[in-house]
Amino acid sequence: MRLSIFVGCFALAAVAVNFGLLPSGAGGSNVIWVVLLALVLSAPLSYVLLRKQRDEMSEQIVSTVDRTKARLEANRTREDSVTQ
Repeated sequence: MRLSIFVGCFALAAVAVNFGLLPSGAGGSNVIWVVLLALVLSAPLSYVLLRKQRDEMSEQIVSTVDRTKARLEANRTREDSVTQ
């Protein structure tokens, strides 16, 4: 999803530079300038538009880590009770 946002911003920046709405890069750096513009445009858009997916993924990771910690703790206490 983030890649598609970047590609859209890249296309928008390329069209804007081509029609003179945004300044073009110095010398032969036009492509690099358009890539930098696309990065600057896509970063805040991705942050806002992908917030829901980022929060859902974070919840999944937290629950997985909690389950793993609980399993490790159960294994450790089981080993402690066997050795005593």
